[in-house]
Amino acid sequence: MLRIAALEKLVHQLNRLPGIGPKTAQRLAYQILREPELSTGLQEALVAVRETVHLCERCFSYTDEPTACRYCADTSRKDDVICVVEEPSDIVRVESSGAFRGRYHVLHGAISPLDGVGPDDLKIRELLSRIEESQGSAPITEVILALDPDLEGDTTVLYLAKILTERGLKATRIASGVPLGSDIDYVDDRTLGRALENRVEL
Repeated sequence: MLRIAALEKLVHQLNRLPGIGPKTAQRLAYQILREPELSTGLQEALVAVRETVHLCERCFSYTDEPTACRYCADTSRKDDVICVVEEPSDIVRVESSGAFRGRYHVLHGAISPLDGVGPDDLKIRELLSRIEESQGSAPITEVILALDPDLEGDTTVLYLAKILTERGLKATRIASGVPLGSDIDYVDDRTLGRALENRVEL
């Protein structure tokens, strides 16, 4: 069997991306070989991202601005509410809802003892510093925890809620349950249980 080291390395690197299995990585690698301009464009894009994109100094989302991202620099947003998310990509999802006009804070993960990720590995200290700094003219009054409804997300929410309520802050969590327009026959037990817990009065 013909082994090409450079091609195998490319397949291996593509396979490291989330959602890309070995077969998909191999197909992508051969497509890159077939289209030289794709290879050049991909290389330029990777270099540009590496050189220009960095973490926002305030919310820790990604930005290509010198210091603050566009959400932090936007003076029309509310300063008294912070939405805490796990990853920068979660901000895009929250923004697409059009229902939130406050500030953001990215943890860059969730507490997961099995994976060796503790509170000190996340941007929790920075969140608490932001809250303490805001206690002057425009204090933060509510922290919305928009974390995934899984074991790691639940653990992180419980940890943060305890710390925030001890500081006299209102800590809320986004509702989770049966998705709008879905059929209850196809909803799993955990999701249905969460929907019952988060039921609202009509």
